Amino acid sequence: MPREVIRCFWARDPLDVVYHDREWGVPVREDRRLFEFLLLEGAQAGLSWITILKKRDAYRRAFADFDARRVARFGAADTRRLMADAGIVRNRAKIEAAVGNARAFLAVVDAHGSFARYVWDFVGGHALQGRRRSRRDVPAETELSRALSKDLKARGFRFVGPTICYAFMQAVGLVNDHTRDCFRYRAVVRLGQARRSARSARAIRRPRSASTRRPVAARAAAGQPK
Repeated sequence: MPREVIRCFWARDPLDVVYHDREWGVPVREDRRLFEFLLLEGAQAGLSWITILKKRDAYRRAFADFDARRVARFGAADTRRLMADAGIVRNRAKIEAAVGNARAFLAVVDAHGSFARYVWDFVGGHALQGRRRSRRDVPAETELSRALSKDLKARGFRFVGPTICYAFMQAVGLVNDHTRDCFRYRAVVRLGQARRSARSARAIRRPRSASTRRPVAARAAAGQPK
């Protein structure tokens, strides 16, 4: 008799299951994918994630395949088009926030080289391992998500409260919140460790000189976390 596959408590709908098994918690370091999840998590506010998953393809079509540079150029005509698109959440505030967030996203890229570099710096460059024993151990927000939310808001982002930011962090693998009994837990742990090992190997081969290290004060002046 085949063993029962144990998943995180929220993965019940077939679409949820596919997303959970293939994407949730896998470290994302590509800017377009990070923008996609930032946009989708903002659209989810007040709704269920399965609602957004069902609309994901429509969002991809409506928002230029999640190309932040193209979305940043959206104007009034695009807002009217999006408000008439039954495939997405037709909420004007969320639509306008998505366009504004694209512009803020590009400003972060200009300041930090990539959004990935900026956001991964909040966790020291490697995935945090939640080691949650049960659903009761999974928080809705954390000190880090509150810090990320505060910084994003200061940069002009909207629909980025601490809870939304924590859901974003979980989705893109900044934190591994698969519960320890979930069959994906160890696989996602290994994905995070593989990245750390690769970074360590590069550091051994090519150590940074003292002149290239930015002091904490300089990072703070640039708006980066310490």
